Amino acid sequence: MNSDFFPSANRELLQKRADLLRRVRKFFDDRHFIEVETPLLSHDIVVDRHLHPIGISKKQVTGAERDKDQMLWLQTSPEFAMKRILASGAQAIYQIGKAFRQSETGDMHNPEFTMLEWYRVGDDMKLGMDLLAELVEKILKKPRTQRMTYKEAFRRMAKVDPFASSVSELKLAAEQAGVWVLLPIDQSSRDDWLNLILSRVVEPQLGRGAATIIYDWPASQSALAIVRDDQPSVAERFEIYVDGVELANGYHELLDADEFSKRNSINNQQRLKDGSPLLPEESRLLEAMKHGLPGCAGVALGIDRLVMLAVGAKSIREVLAFPIDRA
Repeated sequence: MNSDFFPSANRELLQKRADLLRRVRKFFDDRHFIEVETPLLSHDIVVDRHLHPIGISKKQVTGAERDKDQMLWLQTSPEFAMKRILASGAQAIYQIGKAFRQSETGDMHNPEFTMLEWYRVGDDMKLGMDLLAELVEKILKKPRTQRMTYKEAFRRMAKVDPFASSVSELKLAAEQAGVWVLLPIDQSSRDDWLNLILSRVVEPQLGRGAATIIYDWPASQSALAIVRDDQPSVAERFEIYVDGVELANGYHELLDADEFSKRNSINNQQRLKDGSPLLPEESRLLEAMKHGLPGCAGVALGIDRLVMLAVGAKSIREVLAFPIDRA
């Protein structure tokens, strides 16, 4: 008998998920954050080489002929709208809501998922890492979070310097670690080799026992983080891992509107090279940044993965009521 009308998560796990969400909200409410809600559908969208949003014709939504050539986007993250709220004067905000990404399915992925995102004005990278560590330690009942730089993690776990090594040296390090390249990879791209080594060699070793935060990423992987002019330059970006699972990604946030425009353009050039469609580079966030975005740190955390780690689930299906094949 076909029973796919039932939730894939049982009632006990749905109850545990609800309890965890209450605890997360209490964590931020106790620290005087304001919970906000922003649109799932927007004219604006994060321009990222590796994120593929779901677009909908605006005419389908409004029915107006004048909108036939415009697109609305299901958000890959609430980042743009939340930063517009910060630019209007808010000091500390968080949101728990849905996000959408094409072509993301598997044990750790569902095209529709739940994201927790927060921003606090005045926080730098250290304070951003402190708050993230505090949340994960409290919710998952973990010991004190370990921290190491991106460079230290690669040198310790992959025996290679991610900043000084050539492409051929990175390729050799991957081969010596037993990594087989099964997916298309740009053989000349340092970032492609770094990402491969990170996902296949470094990440599985992170967060065993205590959570681990990796910080000071390559400037070429800065996304929307401030780049610090060290030698070499590094992005003030940080990620936390628990039991080999990437749980959250955070930035000391970029404030420069001109640099934001430049990065959008570069990301679109990379998307074009990859055969991915171009995304709109102009946005209301760009206008808000020209008006003035206050200094802050922000973090995006996957709630479904947080629940998985809390209950010991092996697949995201175990903690979702209705994954994509039952939606």
